Amino acid sequence: MQNPVQRPLWQVYLFFLAPMVLSNFLQSFSGTLNGIYVGQMLGTQALAAVSGMFPIVFFFIALVIGLGAGASVLIGQAWGARETALVKVITGATLTLGALIGVIAAVLGSLFARGAMQALGTPLDVLDEAVGYAQVMMLIMPLLLVFILYTQLLRGVSDTISPLLALMVSTVVGLLLTPALIRGWLGLPPMGIQSAAYAGLVANAVAMLFLVLRLRHKKHVMAPDRALLAALRLDRAVLGKVLRIGLPTGLQMVVLSLSELVILALVNGHGSQATAAYGAVTQIVNYVQFPALSIAITASILGAQAIGAGRLERIGPILRTGLAINLCLTGGLILLGYALSHWLLGLFITDVQARVQAEHLLHIMLWSILVFGFQAVIGGIMRASGVVLMPVAISIFCVLGVELPVAYLLNARFGLEGVWMAFPVTYLVMLGLQAAYYRLVWRHKQIKRLV
Repeated sequence: MQNPVQRPLWQVYLFFLAPMVLSNFLQSFSGTLNGIYVGQMLGTQALAAVSGMFPIVFFFIALVIGLGAGASVLIGQAWGARETALVKVITGATLTLGALIGVIAAVLGSLFARGAMQALGTPLDVLDEAVGYAQVMMLIMPLLLVFILYTQLLRGVSDTISPLLALMVSTVVGLLLTPALIRGWLGLPPMGIQSAAYAGLVANAVAMLFLVLRLRHKKHVMAPDRALLAALRLDRAVLGKVLRIGLPTGLQMVVLSLSELVILALVNGHGSQATAAYGAVTQIVNYVQFPALSIAITASILGAQAIGAGRLERIGPILRTGLAINLCLTGGLILLGYALSHWLLGLFITDVQARVQAEHLLHIMLWSILVFGFQAVIGGIMRASGVVLMPVAISIFCVLGVELPVAYLLNARFGLEGVWMAFPVTYLVMLGLQAAYYRLVWRHKQIKRLV
């Protein structure tokens, strides 16, 4: 594999980003497709039931994404130094921990699904359906989390093609199976809103099998060979380094997901139409936010590889290139989102009043994803060197000290619109603080390898 530092940085970004952005598109498209199927084939009430589960699923996914971010930094530094044996050790230990988190999620979800849905204030008219969907979703967590984590770790060695192909397989299977289970086609039992969850289980299993076979065929450094299988254990030394970076990042993601639970509880207070609008707006925002996060992940991995290779002079150009690409790519998607918002929301919501409400909410906050992307790139660069505590502390402060209080205050003043106004305020404060810490503190630190 050609060393990425031999190519111009904009080419490296685009080569890395194109498959990752397409992967994120497929991930979002899979969720969008399920939302369209549920909304159009089962109605707005069913969409509200499914939407209420999103923050809980995201809680566990966020924790695994945090671990993956920490492990990817270590893998990137090891790969930059061409230490392939260390790559396998880090991969095996991280996948084992991810599987353990999935098992815990499945057990907790099976026992406490109804209580969690009630605590979130899920509207009574969709509570039973929401609980049934939640129980199935939590049972498939072990496989889902391992699959997500594996695709994350592959990016640490600059492989964004294998995750893309695996997600394509998963998306196609879900595309075909979800409506078949909703309607009971081909002799399958009709499963209502649980259809999307069962289809996701099958889709992830098929995609995981494809991924394993592809990596073994290509004799990939992270293929499940004897060395990797031997590393599938809770290695305390390795996980200590992973958790040093990944745990603060995971905590940040968990706090974000918990804040979404609070936001959802505020939204639920406005009725099931508002809940359905929340679910539809979230789907569209994901299409813009995930590419912005992909740019930040790319900056972090390229920065880690540069540190591993001893090319510290590349850090500044990597940051500037990431910010420029965020302006062009994320900014372009935001403009597209505004232009097509009425049509896009109509894919999810058939009720005219709920659709108009959702469009207004989307217009309030969509532009602020550009600001979110800028601060994420700055944080990604700092994470590449293992500096995570202060950037994470800034993010957590902005969520707990800015977003939630502002959401409550503006909800009392402006109603549902006020909840969505809190997002731009939070992202602006977050960017200001992250940029200040980067310029005044991080740039003066001594950068060195972690592994």
